[in-house]
Amino acid sequence: MAPPREVRRLPAATAAYIAGLVDGEGTVTLSRQHRNEGRRLTLSISSTERVLLEFVKDAVGAGRITGKRTYSARHAPSYAYAVTSRQAIAVLEQIAPHLRSYKKSRATLALRHYVELTPRNGRYTRELRDLRARFEMIFLALRPEYGHTAKSSEKAQCIPRES
Repeated sequence: MAPPREVRRLPAATAAYIAGLVDGEGTVTLSRQHRNEGRRLTLSISSTERVLLEFVKDAVGAGRITGKRTYSARHAPSYAYAVTSRQAIAVLEQIAPHLRSYKKSRATLALRHYVELTPRNGRYTRELRDLRARFEMIFLALRPEYGHTAKSSEKAQCIPRES
């Protein structure tokens, strides 16, 4: 297995453009690749224009583009770009200042806590597992229908440790 690619340093205009794509057609979430696996940070963008996603992948220098299944001949082919885990953190560090939707709150929370709550070896202590579960609950509760905006990111900045 090849080592993960380093995420490229993005010019400010490119970071802002990608943030706009994420705000409009993207997600910042925690997802599972396999049923019995823990959730990993995922940054994704969906589009019917593959060339747009290829631009993002080339600019970032990491991630994957996959095709989505179409169920009708009337539907246009659709694609998704995704980058996960620590590569997603590296992208979020660059685009978070430009995000305007509730995704800014999720990015802020991930940037503050994801790495410290995700051991690379996958070995969780009981305390770390509890903190991780709390992080996931708070993270996934940040949704647009609950009235979270970029300004609500202040509430999402820390996961206090219970004493």
